[in-house]
Amino acid sequence: MAHQLLEGKKGIIFGALDENSIAWKTAEKIYEEGGRFVLTNAPIALRMGTINDLAKKCEAEIIPADATNLEDLALLFEQSKETLGGKLDFVLHSIGMSPNVRKGKDYGDLNYDWFLKTLDVSGISFHKVLQIAEKTESMNEWGSILALTYIAAQRTFPDYGDMAQAKAVLESIARSYGYRFAKNGKVRVNTISQSPTMTTAGTGVPGFDVFFDYADKMSPLGNAPAEDCANYIVMMFSDYTRRVTMQNLMHDGGFSSSGITEEIIAELSK
Repeated sequence: MAHQLLEGKKGIIFGALDENSIAWKTAEKIYEEGGRFVLTNAPIALRMGTINDLAKKCEAEIIPADATNLEDLALLFEQSKETLGGKLDFVLHSIGMSPNVRKGKDYGDLNYDWFLKTLDVSGISFHKVLQIAEKTESMNEWGSILALTYIAAQRTFPDYGDMAQAKAVLESIARSYGYRFAKNGKVRVNTISQSPTMTTAGTGVPGFDVFFDYADKMSPLGNAPAEDCANYIVMMFSDYTRRVTMQNLMHDGGFSSSGITEEIIAELSK
């Protein structure tokens, strides 16, 4: 049931690739809750996905932008304000990509050019989004900017590779820019650390199916599905969380606070 929590609010959603993506499901929830938005992704991602279907469903305009390109981002924010008729209230950064992981490179044999690409796309792009949002004076006071992250920023997961470093950078940026944006514009900046999720990006990690099952057994409430993450994002974009900023918010069914569970003990006892 929708409660119109985002009635009158406007924003930008990065990273809706297909119906399995968290950004896609978030866009649907925001639309249900009365929000309006522009959808954006890199031009190559737009060709790969089915974002036109989402745009039609949510009455949203698509503006292509490479999140690592400052000129693209500046144009995106200015065009979004024109399209939506004013400053923005929310931005979702749902972007992540590692050429090393995609190509199965061992962590002890990384391609460093690809490593820098991973950091730029998956971490530093968040700083670029925040910086351009500030410089173009695009955010309303009490606006909310979120990025999706993963607990591999704090713990080691062998097949996650250099994405772990990118997520650590992402979370650090949220804290540092969160302080700045709170002081300079009363804008809040947070990250949400989500359970392993059956998205196109997630399933591209080697051994994902096994790890997904393990995480589910290690989480007292089970893995948090994409739909629930979308609901959490809606709450974080609403006026009910105006004083929450600079936080890495765990949305993982209790995984991050569990040492071991009965389900894991049962598995090990077989």
